[in-house]
Amino acid sequence: MRHTAYFFVERISPVNQLIKSLEAPDRGFPSFGVGATVKVSVRIVEGGKERTQAFQGVVIRVRQGDSDNANNRNFTVRRIASHGIAVERTFLFRSPRVERIEVLREAKVRRAQLYYLRNRSGKAARLKEKRMNA
Repeated sequence: MRHTAYFFVERISPVNQLIKSLEAPDRGFPSFGVGATVKVSVRIVEGGKERTQAFQGVVIRVRQGDSDNANNRNFTVRRIASHGIAVERTFLFRSPRVERIEVLREAKVRRAQLYYLRNRSGKAARLKEKRMNA
């Protein structure tokens, strides 16, 4: 009986490139938790142009992802836009669209998700600031 060796050549398709970029090592973003006020710089493509847009708000949820891999770790940021309309955006930690994350302040919270902030507005939606010992 004859044995033949099969060699598999990995084809690099756009889908494989996207998966490889998501499997990239940690991007070195600062650590933050629920209740932190962050400024996320996101790359946005409009037509043929690309620009950076900042999205600043309170982190209401951090999801750690599967136990196998942390590629789908994400966090949700809520901000109040014009006329009191709230906007929530979910970002992947390892997304190539996220350029930079700045932590502006930390808050003292006792919940894993701050969904109750959706029902509050104005001063009722404030969080107590966590003081850093410097």
